[in-house]
Amino acid sequence: MRVEDALRVALEADLDLVEVAPDARPPVCKIMDYGKFKYETAQKARESRKNQVQTVIKEQKLRPKIDDHDYETKKRNVVRFLEAGSKVKVTIMFRGREQSRPELGFRLLQRLASDVAELGFVETSAKQDGRNMTMVLAPHKGAKTRVKAQEDSRAPRPAATEAPAAPAPAAGAPVAEQAAPADPQ
Repeated sequence: MRVEDALRVALEADLDLVEVAPDARPPVCKIMDYGKFKYETAQKARESRKNQVQTVIKEQKLRPKIDDHDYETKKRNVVRFLEAGSKVKVTIMFRGREQSRPELGFRLLQRLASDVAELGFVETSAKQDGRNMTMVLAPHKGAKTRVKAQEDSRAPRPAATEAPAAPAPAAGAPVAEQAAPADPQ
């Protein structure tokens, strides 16, 4: 159809002539309400952004000569982050002569990775970068959905009926005696 004819048809229908495929030979145009088209594309873009997963990277810092109790506390934090669906960057900080023993930091990172293996995996292996050694742990697929399911199962459920009252003591059964208040003197 010629451009002039298409424009005339669009004006008669009180709509717009919109070029949808300019690279095609011949170019493809469509008769539509352009304002409505822009609104719908904006809505689709907004909806797709809403469904995107935001990647959050948390960081946990350790020292090579960390005590067992402190290690457990740091490990608990890493577990909490992985359960929430965040990636965790674990950093071992070396000071002074500790820099000459990078294997201590490497073993510590391996130990942490094996301790949290059921929740996450090593995304980036241990790398020495000056005074620090880093490793990135990522949660397994579906970690957030598992956490959400656990939270839903922990939510209090409304009671279907009232709980039965405590049974009355049987006739002749001993009754617990109340303790008399102590005399203040």
